[in-house]
Amino acid sequence: MEIYKVKKEAFSAVLNGINKKYNSISILRLLAIVFFLVSMYYYIKNSEIIFIVLSVLLFGLFVFLMRIHTKLLFRKQVNKALLEINQNEISYLERNKIPFENGQEFNDFHHPYAYDLDIFGEHSLFQNLNRTATYIGKKTLANQLLTLLPNDEIVRNHQAVKELSEKLDWRQEFLAFAKISNDSQSNYETLLKWSVFNSSPLSKISVFISYFSPLLFLGVLIVYLVTSNIIFASVLSYLFVFNLIVLGRFIKRIQIEIANSTNIDKTIHQYSLLLQKIEEESFQSEKLIDLQQKLTFKKENASVHFKQLADLFSRMDSISNLVTAVVFNGTFLFNLHVLKSLIQWKNDHRAALEDWLEVIGEFEMLNSLANLSYNNPEFVYPTLNTNFEIDFTDLSHPLLNEKTRIGNDVCFQPQSFMILTGSNMSGKSTFLRSLGINMVLSGMGSPVCASQANVHPLPVLVSMRLSDSLSDSESYFFAEIKRLKQIMDELEDRPAFVLLDEILRGTNSDDKRNGTIEVVKKVIGKKAVGAIATHDIEVCLTTNEYPNILTNKCFEVEIINNELHFDYKLRDGICKNRSATFLMKKMGVI
Repeated sequence: MEIYKVKKEAFSAVLNGINKKYNSISILRLLAIVFFLVSMYYYIKNSEIIFIVLSVLLFGLFVFLMRIHTKLLFRKQVNKALLEINQNEISYLERNKIPFENGQEFNDFHHPYAYDLDIFGEHSLFQNLNRTATYIGKKTLANQLLTLLPNDEIVRNHQAVKELSEKLDWRQEFLAFAKISNDSQSNYETLLKWSVFNSSPLSKISVFISYFSPLLFLGVLIVYLVTSNIIFASVLSYLFVFNLIVLGRFIKRIQIEIANSTNIDKTIHQYSLLLQKIEEESFQSEKLIDLQQKLTFKKENASVHFKQLADLFSRMDSISNLVTAVVFNGTFLFNLHVLKSLIQWKNDHRAALEDWLEVIGEFEMLNSLANLSYNNPEFVYPTLNTNFEIDFTDLSHPLLNEKTRIGNDVCFQPQSFMILTGSNMSGKSTFLRSLGINMVLSGMGSPVCASQANVHPLPVLVSMRLSDSLSDSESYFFAEIKRLKQIMDELEDRPAFVLLDEILRGTNSDDKRNGTIEVVKKVIGKKAVGAIATHDIEVCLTTNEYPNILTNKCFEVEIINNELHFDYKLRDGICKNRSATFLMKKMGVI
């Protein structure tokens, strides 16, 4: 946390300095334009050459100050974003709040574990991991949390995340550039729709007119300025009207081409800066190098192509200003040339554009995992195997307070399934969630919350936290049956890591007990690895039938000085102590 505090103070000081310069330049810019107008007034009044010279100099000074002002504005935005980034990390690590988007829009109630393991939503895994600021970044992180990678790709992610975790300054600058892009799902989707919209090139006659008519206008204008012959002025007016008529035939096509693209040039420009950050950095890991190499297209960097596109969209914005549109197009058919260039850019680059955006998303996702690694140096990268062995030492939930969380050792061998017992509040559900979350992290190439880990990454299937669906007229019990059916169907295709927490709560005791036992038998029959939590001791007796597959583990509770004491440590065997009756008596319920 200290590094974030140091950086916060540094960026705060830099921002204060930039603000002072920015305000000074703003005042000078205002004075320059005021004195320019005063000089023009005196020139008109007195016709003295000194005032027109002074006006030209002041206007040049104004343009110069505008350029400095624009650069300072950019620096101000970047440093403000960097200051906010470090403030957010401090606030997060002090556990004051989680100042990051929670990804609720990506929640999928039908996914095998997204809802049960709180992958999205308030205080979710996504919200704790999320260090993205573009829509494609959020989408890539969300998709990765829901997807199991092959072992070789997990190893590539390990290498990339390790490397990026050491590049704190680069990661923060990348995030700052993403933040000031003001990117949104709308901008992202508008750009993709534009890239795939089939735009045929302009006809040869249209291209000819787009060059011939402006050149003719320019030639006639020069002749008029030389001769001052009124006939040429009339010709100019006819050519001006002709050019506007030509543009009028393309207005609808221009509107279709730039539909919903207001201010998209700014977002595209920021995309180009993000790509430039990637292109200019030196990387060592295989995955980062591969992503970087995707950004070379036609012997030019992707950032250059994106800057060209941003410039074209920026120029096309002039069509919305009536005066500018009439003047520029009546003389030189300006927007027709921009339309031609936009279509040409699209046809040349459409195949690569989405790949470039995906590179940005991949880097934001990997940066998020690198930030997790940097903030938690005690987390480890699991070694991988293909033998259905899952072995964690000092396993805990990564979102719990590191000062108070309790770790446990757990080992699953091939065809190994745990029956977990314990009283309410003893830690069963938290332990199952710890297993699930760390298996998800293992499957995406992230470090995990353990001191050692040897993992066979497997699909994760969970039935822990379902709810009644009033909109679907679906009871809790039926929702649970559907989830169990989903788990069994998944296990038909391949073995998986299964977590079940107190299943069949919506039926009577005997039915629940018998159903739970049959589910356990079916799950282990399909070679699943995992655990089930239950309060029913008779379910634990199933281990007698399958001593080489099923194991009993428990969390115990003790009553010390008339108070419940939980140590949250995993033990062998079946839970012996109960807390419900004691707690109800203590609180006067019974």
